Amino acid sequence: MVTGRNEALGRRIRLGMVGGGKDAFIGGVHRIAARMDDRFELVAGALSSTPEKSRESGEALGLARIYDDFRQMAQREARRKDGIEAVSIVTPNHVHYAAAREFLKRGIHVICDKPLTSTLADAKKLVKAAEESDALFILTHNYTGYPMVRHAREMVASGQLGPIRVVQVEYPQDWLSVEQDFKQANWRTDPAQSGVGGSTGDIGTHAFNLACFVTGLRVDSLAADIQAFVPGRQVDDNAHVLLRFDGGARGMLWSSQVAPGNENALRLRVYGEKGGLEWAQEDPNYLWYTPFGEPKRLITRNGAGAGEAAGRVSRVPAGHPEGYLEGFANIYTEAAEAIIAARSGKPVPEAVVYPTVQDGLLGVQFVSACVKSSARNAAWVKLDH
Repeated sequence: MVTGRNEALGRRIRLGMVGGGKDAFIGGVHRIAARMDDRFELVAGALSSTPEKSRESGEALGLARIYDDFRQMAQREARRKDGIEAVSIVTPNHVHYAAAREFLKRGIHVICDKPLTSTLADAKKLVKAAEESDALFILTHNYTGYPMVRHAREMVASGQLGPIRVVQVEYPQDWLSVEQDFKQANWRTDPAQSGVGGSTGDIGTHAFNLACFVTGLRVDSLAADIQAFVPGRQVDDNAHVLLRFDGGARGMLWSSQVAPGNENALRLRVYGEKGGLEWAQEDPNYLWYTPFGEPKRLITRNGAGAGEAAGRVSRVPAGHPEGYLEGFANIYTEAAEAIIAARSGKPVPEAVVYPTVQDGLLGVQFVSACVKSSARNAAWVKLDH
């Protein structure tokens, strides 16, 4: 590793959390990610939609300060000399805008789960709030933290693949193949909480972000055919999307939560004039590279041929697996690097990379365009840039 992740870089960043209480899967993931490189200390939280549940969850975590709601938390923490410097927002999508705004306007850095918001109008307002704030905004598209994703991005940027021609990305799951009745399923299939996108918002935004992150390309327009296969479901559970990128590249995106046999099968293929790349999230330490006319080559995390971009976000030697939690932690550690720079009035180091509020806006624009296109019989729709 060349990152110095375990070096003493000043005191831990005081962190708060909104959402992520009892029975919330993603809250636990964020807490692990924040702890992994010892850069944050969780000290406060408004962890649930009711004061009672928030207190119960906070006490179980041993939090020093537990609040009834995020507004109370933002107001009181901003007045404390030892108040939080950053907040993790891990609520259902419809709460993201209101919660993030409260902390941003008080100069508290925001680390927010994706998608950015549940509506395009809120996404645009949140971009404005972030631009008007002195605080940083980090969006946890965690797959951008995987070392071999960083290496793939470095290869594309260096021109090894030549001009990009074709991009294929997919993210199939199977857990919503039938109607489910538990917290994680209920809010994701409720448009009042998730927004207009189902699979497109929940996992399609991950696929969309990954394709853009690795290639550096921007989607100009798309044609989407989305479905809700489960009877009575109010949001999509499957989507096929054609993509047109600025510069002429073409792409296909598939997101599905009704594909039996798939767990978290995020996969990316990028093809240029000189060669192609393939990466699969469920086998994340491997990147396949094929120069045109030559045998396929396997590049491994921290192995021969892996570059500096991958090395700085790797923790252990080649052959020891790193995956979802480490990739997630890399986003938190990049956030820590940026926050520490801001703390001392310095620019964010050039090597530090994380998804921004602008990336979040693009994701919500993607969902909105998919819904609009599908309603028009898969007509081509420009993204609302």
